[in-house]
Amino acid sequence: MGKLRIIAACYAIALLGAASLNYIPGLTDDQGRAFGIFALDIYDDSLHVASAAWAAIAAWLSNRAAKNFLLYFGVLYFGDGLLGLITGSGYLDLGIINYGIQDLPFGFKILANLPHLALGGFAVLSVFLFRKEVA
Repeated sequence: MGKLRIIAACYAIALLGAASLNYIPGLTDDQGRAFGIFALDIYDDSLHVASAAWAAIAAWLSNRAAKNFLLYFGVLYFGDGLLGLITGSGYLDLGIINYGIQDLPFGFKILANLPHLALGGFAVLSVFLFRKEVA
């Protein structure tokens, strides 16, 4: 199994973990925010489960499928994180439509969007680092 397939499989596990955050006792505060930072709703959970399924299928299929997943997923999630930094709402969970531009402290925006920026950025970076795996 190539490195890109292993990375995609790890993304499937990480995304399922993200989808489960609301359901693990002690990880949410009294306002339903995971780690006291962000509130995950049905849109977020659906997005994470669908992304995990995409990652798992890509990892199972081939290096090319894993590369495509990591590239497209990375661009989508990194873009969502950037929009979240600018507006306080992302587009993948329909936050920009449901909540519009939010006036939040910049430090909070960084913490809330760091997962998407990191996951998206690493996914795209891994495609370039291991591009020779896909001929």
